[in-house]
Amino acid sequence: MELKVRLLEPGAVLPTRANDGDAGLDLRAAEPALLGPGERASIGTGIAVEIPAGHAGLVLPRSGLALRHGISMVNAPGLIDAGYRGELRVLLLNTDREAEFEIESGARIAQLLITPFAALVPVEVAELAASERGERGFGSSGVG
Repeated sequence: MELKVRLLEPGAVLPTRANDGDAGLDLRAAEPALLGPGERASIGTGIAVEIPAGHAGLVLPRSGLALRHGISMVNAPGLIDAGYRGELRVLLLNTDREAEFEIESGARIAQLLITPFAALVPVEVAELAASERGERGFGSSGVG
């Protein structure tokens, strides 16, 4: 299956996988930016994509940036619907309380995962089927 990509800027590059078999495609910054402590910014990738029907794109943070620099995404994961044709932008957040973070043009800033989805139709019902978990919520499965 192909992912059609339109380069919108002269320095933009196609998304790439770091290793064969990786699920995510690396997205790169098409513009430099400086994120101060606690700051967030919308960083352009310089690309637009044509996601196949029945699929969605999930923009995910890079674990190395999070571990080494405290860089995450404000809306992780970001959702890209198949009909969207605009530039992919990444909403980065510097969670470090002291250090600023410089983003150079061409730096890997996020990952794009293309995944199929079920186009379910919501239907109102009086009751839901019973399950083992039932209505127990967040943290209800125990400690650890």
